[in-house]
Order: sequence, then structure tokens, then C-alpha cells
Amino acid sequence: MGEADHVVGLYERHARAFDRLRSKHFFERSWIDRFAGQLAEGSPVLDLGCGSGEPLAACLLERGMKVTGIDSSPTLIDLCRERLPQGDWQVADMRELSLARTFDGIMAWHSFFHLTPDAQRAMFPLFAAHAARRAMLMFTSGPSEGVAMGTFEGEPLYHASLSPEEYRQLLGENGFEVIAHVAEDPQCGGATVWLARKV
Repeated sequence: MGEADHVVGLYERHARAFDRLRSKHFFERSWIDRFAGQLAEGSPVLDLGCGSGEPLAACLLERGMKVTGIDSSPTLIDLCRERLPQGDWQVADMRELSLARTFDGIMAWHSFFHLTPDAQRAMFPLFAAHAARRAMLMFTSGPSEGVAMGTFEGEPLYHASLSPEEYRQLLGENGFEVIAHVAEDPQCGGATVWLARKV
């Protein structure tokens, strides 16, 4: 079992700590506003790796979106159900996504980059299969190709990234056009963000 395979268990073991730390920070509002600003009120949005639902999914719900949140941690999904009962919250692994429906928006914020490079490549057809025509897709990656190990609650936490050129290629091959890409955005806690639209 590789380091990437430990991520699911790590987030479940430390779900409450993650929730405490995550809920205090909302650097992402400008990107959420940009993403949601392309969607009509009431649009269905898929949040992959939704965590405890705060603050990102909560912001989308406040804007009138119909959010379906997917996370591998049962504890984090329970928190979503308690706090945000208007959302549809499901315990699932994004790598096995098969919801038999499409969405006007798909978001994988600070979740997709925990997958191995090959698992990331395999996600693009899944994004496309769940994207309605003109759907928005937003995800975060690393700034360049490689693996980076962080830590959370004293345990190693895996991150990986493809090259920007390969992300652009995979997006194009799966029917998405890049709307915006910022590497290590200083206004967003250093996140590297991709925003694309299904054509």
C-alpha cells in the first residue's frame, strides 16, 4: 500500500481535528464566487472531497445551489448531514464515481491532489461523464509535476501533481476548455487553481 492509499484513513482518524482547523479559514471565496457566478441559482453542483461541508459547500448552498457532496470519511459526511441537511451527502471514493447523472458544476478543492498521478489521469473521464453541457469544473493541483509529502496531525500526507501542460491536455481531451489557471495564488493561501468549462 502506497502513501496515497493512506489518505482516506488519515482523514477519517483525524476528521474532528480537520474540521476544527478547516472551518476557520476561507481564503477561497474569490474562486468560489467566480465558479458559482457562472451557474444559475438552483444549479446542481458536485463537491468531490467535501470534507465537513464548511466553508465551501456551505457557501454554495447559501447561494442557492443544490449540492451533492462526496467524501470518503463517514465522520465528515455525518458532520455535513448534521450542519447542512439541505445538501445530499454521500460516503464514497471519488475514484469510483458513478452517479448516473450530470451536474452544472463540479469541484474538487484540496482533495483531487491527494490522488496518485495515474488516479488523477483517470479522473478526467469521470469529470466529463458527470458534467452537463457548459458545466464548470474547478480543482486544485500542485504548481508543477511531482510528489510532495506534507503532514497532518503528525502523520505523513501525500500530494501529487501532473505538469500544467498535462492538465491542459487532459482537460482538452475530455471536452473542457480552461477559463482560468493561477499557480500558487497568493490571494488564496498559495493554492494552484484550475477553472474550466465543458464545451
